[in-house]
Amino acid sequence: MYSLELDKIIYEIKERKAKQVLIQLPDGLKKEANKIIDSIEKNTEAKAFLWLTDCFGACDLPLGLDILKIDLMIQFGHNRYWKTKEW
Repeated sequence: MYSLELDKIIYEIKERKAKQVLIQLPDGLKKEANKIIDSIEKNTEAKAFLWLTDCFGACDLPLGLDILKIDLMIQFGHNRYWKTKEW
């Protein structure tokens, strides 16, 4: 089984004061999207968006997040990926 670690996500959103959060999920976890988005929007002041295209891992980052005014992107996957970038 897996853990979505929503408490860590909520903490990070609050810590960074993110207002618009993009969620990127592999196809197998897309069924959990509503649960993730509802939790974010209920427990923070952020608006959460789901990236609907395929996700092939940490190297498959969406482009144009600055145009969309995304403050924080959260990607669910198999491994940790700690690189951050200020938009």
